[in-house]
Amino acid sequence: MPQEHHHTHTIDSNALNRAFIVGIILNLLFVFVEFSAGFWYNSLALLSDAGHNLGDVVSLVLALLAFRLAKVKANAKYTYGYKKSTILVSLFNAIILLLAVGAIIIESVQKLAHPEAVQGSAIAWVAGIGVIINAVTAFLFMKDKEKDLNVKGAYLHMAADALVSIGVLVAGIIINKTGWYIIDPIIGIVVAIIILFSTGHLLHDSLRLTLDGVPANIDSEKVSQAISSISGVYSLHHLHIWAISTTENALTAHIVLKSPAEMEEVKHHIRHRLEEFGIGHATLEFETPGEHCEAKCNCETNCIKS
Repeated sequence: MPQEHHHTHTIDSNALNRAFIVGIILNLLFVFVEFSAGFWYNSLALLSDAGHNLGDVVSLVLALLAFRLAKVKANAKYTYGYKKSTILVSLFNAIILLLAVGAIIIESVQKLAHPEAVQGSAIAWVAGIGVIINAVTAFLFMKDKEKDLNVKGAYLHMAADALVSIGVLVAGIIINKTGWYIIDPIIGIVVAIIILFSTGHLLHDSLRLTLDGVPANIDSEKVSQAISSISGVYSLHHLHIWAISTTENALTAHIVLKSPAEMEEVKHHIRHRLEEFGIGHATLEFETPGEHCEAKCNCETNCIKS
């Protein structure tokens, strides 16, 4: 049976850096427009949404900061540099999205209980601008969203805001034509549920990487089998796989060799095979059959013989 390979996808750092900067500028401009419209029309809804969008700008700034920190060189105190910050920011962004969902639901329920008269036309044209801004920003991150959790978080933020803006736009048009103010909170709840489902995966993956779990795109069993199938490998144990950042993965393992003379050749083959799984950092300890391993081995979960 052919071995399933998991090739890594590189990200254009310069293009992604520009995407973050453009996204931050566009959304700051929209926040200014929305705040201004909110004051002009005395609309609490627009002012609240402007505050929410300002929070998204903060999330983009944090994502950009993590992206920059990931490039900082390692030192004596931080031997991996600050690469882990990308994972922490992706987790933080997932939490912000969940808080935003909660705020939308609470506000919508309150409006269902106490419908408020709003200016449908004013809400519609401001929301229309929001749809364009958020859709353009989401598009900037679309091609890299499956390559990096941090980028995925930024994409989900913008896509969620685009959905919210579309909902507000539709609500504004309907209210302007019919005067049905109750449409506003109903659409708000529907949009919140959609965002909740899309955020669940981001939260799960971010928590998994924060706890040094095996990245979702890597099957540890297949990695074990791939290593054990290499000629010269007798068995392996103490296999650990985790994420250094949202784009880089690491592995440590104890490899039992059939013959110590084959160590260099086996090491080369293992590293090459691991790169096919998207694992670029590997620390390997080699042993011989019958050698006593000082570390305690749980052979039921991570000890495989060829």
